Amino acid sequence: MVLGKVRPGLSDKKRIMETSASIIDRIEDLARVRGISLHAMLVGSAARGTWLSGDHDLDIFLGVPPNDDLGAALEIARLVAPVHEEKYAEHAYVHARMDGFEVDLVPCYLVEDAAHLKSAVDRTPFHTKYVGSRIIGREDEVLLLKQFMKGANVYGSELKVGGFSGYLTELLVLCYGSFAAVLQAASAWRPGQRLDLERHGIEKHDEPLIVVDPVDPGRNVAAALTLDKMLLFAGAARSFLAEPKLDFFFPPSQPPLSDEEIIARINERGTMPILLEFAAPDVVEDVLYPQLRKAEGSINALLERSGFSLLRSDVSTYRDRAVMLFEMQVWQLSKACPRIGPPAWEAEHLARFLAAHPAPFSGPYIANGKVVVEEARQYTSARDLLAEESANLSLGKHLSASIRDGYNIYAGQELLGIKDEGFRIFLAHYFRAKFPIG
Repeated sequence: MVLGKVRPGLSDKKRIMETSASIIDRIEDLARVRGISLHAMLVGSAARGTWLSGDHDLDIFLGVPPNDDLGAALEIARLVAPVHEEKYAEHAYVHARMDGFEVDLVPCYLVEDAAHLKSAVDRTPFHTKYVGSRIIGREDEVLLLKQFMKGANVYGSELKVGGFSGYLTELLVLCYGSFAAVLQAASAWRPGQRLDLERHGIEKHDEPLIVVDPVDPGRNVAAALTLDKMLLFAGAARSFLAEPKLDFFFPPSQPPLSDEEIIARINERGTMPILLEFAAPDVVEDVLYPQLRKAEGSINALLERSGFSLLRSDVSTYRDRAVMLFEMQVWQLSKACPRIGPPAWEAEHLARFLAAHPAPFSGPYIANGKVVVEEARQYTSARDLLAEESANLSLGKHLSASIRDGYNIYAGQELLGIKDEGFRIFLAHYFRAKFPIG
């Protein structure tokens, strides 16, 4: 039943092959006309027959000799796709919608082997060759694993997700032999698990899962996988093996929360959600999300340092907005705040402490051998703290600029003012966070 939903049909396979061949022909014709030495190739899951039905993404690489300029290949990509968006990973590439497909046209160097890479993308053709020659007959096992990972919310190596890449899922099937065998092995994974298909990796890595790249032994294919996503997959594997259900592959979608549901969630939890919302910087997600996570940590530390207490926090984006959600256990504090000074016998330190706190509500007095004063807090409200200090924090180049340009703060039922469906779905996932972990 699962394969019937995720395995591409013959017409889909024919269309993807014909479309990619047509685009490649156009690329190479243009290159010949311009006298450019260039070889275009389809790479990724489409080339290996391991893409999920409904996935209309094509990755076409424009390879040039190692001593040539990638700029010429990039210009060919621009000409082939006149209507495009230019993106940047390690170097610039073209993203466009062509013949009904989302297409990435990526310049690369045609190096002799992966030991002589000039850029990170140069190893991708080697991945295609390595997997393509070994995965034949096991494509369905990859499709099952990919869909299971999507259902468990652990599929995707982009930094927003921190999960398993398509290439990594293929290597897991090659390593263990089947979808069921991968789940059986993963159910017992612990941090530090190491897999080396070719038994030639000598580099040490400290990531939770180490999968030595067969074509580049110094690289860990699972470097982007977070500890939480690794353990979430292991837990989902245990739960599925104990009681297989279709829901593991196709979990019910989370509908957006209504006003009444948001109010109910806040009331039943007895917490105070505080949202910082601002314009999302115009950068790719792999740049944006690390900055959002770093900023989230900095604001969490500010709140805790100031005496407030967090239950949990999260970040997201919707439309052209970015948000950081802080769910407070303690969001309102007394005006009086104790300041604990040095031991009472340290006269020099004591003098400096008293000079720094000249007008306390109470004190100085001695408690447990130390001098204490009670003075006024600068902020008694977590919302006020965020409103006044967010723009003053160092939150990363792009975020700091966006926040300085303006931001909104919503607390409690003020969240009802945001009607966007994407935001309401984010809240639904946040408040209903529950995953099968065995």
